[in-house]
Amino acid sequence: MSQPSDTFKVKDLPEQEYILPGTRACSGCGMSLAYRFALKALGSDTIITVPASCLTVLHGMQGFMSTTIPILHTCFETTAAAASGIVASLRHQKLDEKITVVGFAGDGGTADIGIQALSGAAERGENFIYACYDNEAYMNTGVQRSSATPYGAYTTTTPIIGKRQEKKNVPMIMAAHGIPYVATACASYPQDLFVKFQKAKTIRGTKYIHILAPCPPGWGFNTKDCIKIGQLAVKTGFWPLYEIINGKFELSNPSKALLNPTKRRPIEEYVTIQGRFRTLTEEDMAHYKDYITSLWENIEKML
Repeated sequence: MSQPSDTFKVKDLPEQEYILPGTRACSGCGMSLAYRFALKALGSDTIITVPASCLTVLHGMQGFMSTTIPILHTCFETTAAAASGIVASLRHQKLDEKITVVGFAGDGGTADIGIQALSGAAERGENFIYACYDNEAYMNTGVQRSSATPYGAYTTTTPIIGKRQEKKNVPMIMAAHGIPYVATACASYPQDLFVKFQKAKTIRGTKYIHILAPCPPGWGFNTKDCIKIGQLAVKTGFWPLYEIINGKFELSNPSKALLNPTKRRPIEEYVTIQGRFRTLTEEDMAHYKDYITSLWENIEKML
């Protein structure tokens, strides 16, 4: 049974590890940290399906997998379809109550290439957790823009002035499907992330968790600053942490105080220490401030 993240202590975390030492993830990888704590919450009775992504690199080649639980690698666009098939097979074997099925994909495989299968599965109410680790670009193939790339960020396909469109709000798109559980998380807040995966595991139907996963080579920051970057994303109000349970919106503890704008750290603290935002102008900074103000005004309306 899960408990509120504000009462959950580090000592409550299980010691069991499901990722073996020595993966091929980059140093300072936010995704690998989030994945480690998600697996701790899910436990051994779990099957995970993953598309082409940084996570397949972490897993390694077939026969030399870095996890101690079953993993199915699938095509880029088929994560939710593969998860649906695994659920159907387990249901046929009467194992669907015992084993948790999870689709774990990047932002490209979720917000872009895989959104059709995910939307279809959500509409059908398939019983699995879908987790998007969002490093805000196609990092595994060379830092190309995705629809989850934020405004103004440099990528190899937006090289001059950065992306000129806003980040796609996938959690709210999934909430519009009427599924029972939607949450945002961040690799820099592992206790909050752990509790949300625990909670999702107890709920029937399609569950969606969207995780901000700082990426040192793609975002342009020192590997030692991974935790700091994620915390600043939350503390500046850029990445609010929340849950939507059966349609009811609730801010998570790290973000509750940010309803008061004076409690938010300046957005400059977040963007100026990332190389991908090096082309931002004063007008772009004003745009970001307006974006965050509008984001939190909408949040206040949902409470």
